[in-house]
Amino acid sequence: MTIEFAIYTMELSNDTYLQDFGNLDLLAGQVVEGFITGLHKSPFHGFSVEFAEHRLYNTGESVRNIDWKLYGRTDKLFAKRFEEETNLRCQLVLDVSSSMYYPKKEFNKLLFSVYSAASLIYLFKKQRDAFGLSYFSDRVEFASPAKSTVAHQKFVFNELEKLMVKDVYGEGTNLASALHQIAEQVHKRSLVIIFSDMLENAITDDQLNGIFSALQHLKHNKHEVIIFNVLDHTKELNFDFDNRPYHFIDMETGQELKIHPNRVKEQYLQATQLYRKELLLKCAQYGIDLIDADINLGYYPVLQAYLIKRSKMV
Repeated sequence: MTIEFAIYTMELSNDTYLQDFGNLDLLAGQVVEGFITGLHKSPFHGFSVEFAEHRLYNTGESVRNIDWKLYGRTDKLFAKRFEEETNLRCQLVLDVSSSMYYPKKEFNKLLFSVYSAASLIYLFKKQRDAFGLSYFSDRVEFASPAKSTVAHQKFVFNELEKLMVKDVYGEGTNLASALHQIAEQVHKRSLVIIFSDMLENAITDDQLNGIFSALQHLKHNKHEVIIFNVLDHTKELNFDFDNRPYHFIDMETGQELKIHPNRVKEQYLQATQLYRKELLLKCAQYGIDLIDADINLGYYPVLQAYLIKRSKMV
């Protein structure tokens, strides 16, 4: 199977621009406060403190962990031993290849991902959980460790704001290589949230197997994985164009194609549907949550719907 036309986008005559939506920190705060009013409990939880075993109390140590109920039954002092207490660690992973800047003049896939990631970071900070940021194109371009400080939040927001104005052309995608690298970099037992269109310039069977291998690598390292599959459903899934010729330009390679969309629509839809079906099946097999994120709906409704759904599951 080959999808060689998945990243073609319409040529636009005007210069590229990204709309300024204001301060990212302020925006994320407003969004999260809106989420919280609709949630009865947090949609994410850290790894809980669990009782491990009793051990004999040693004279001179703290009495805080003495099991007084057991002392009442046995007349002996035993201390409770607990597993290490850890907070939730989350790594936000953004695909920043050139195709994520589609559509060029509107609210694009990259902006959807940036605002969603910023909102989640604000939520994690409010819960006192640790968060890190990674982003990749055909390689991992940036990776920060997971921390929960105010300074780290400002640092990560600054990196996200840089992405909103970076050059958009010529950066390809290597999902498999990037995700393998991230799987090794991220601390064990983390929540890994990926924002990506899950597209490459040409997805062959070998590349598809490589992507699935990388996702399996993340799960093998005991990470919980959530993928927001960020797409323009109208154009990229339904291939809904007007009945006239178009001039398409691949945002990652610059390759150009002049064609009438109706001539390739059936082939495009078949290939896209087959790929998405295989991706969905593999994610289900690996226990990965795959969320359809249509940018036409806006990031707030998509993110809110998922958080409310998740809060009912935990």
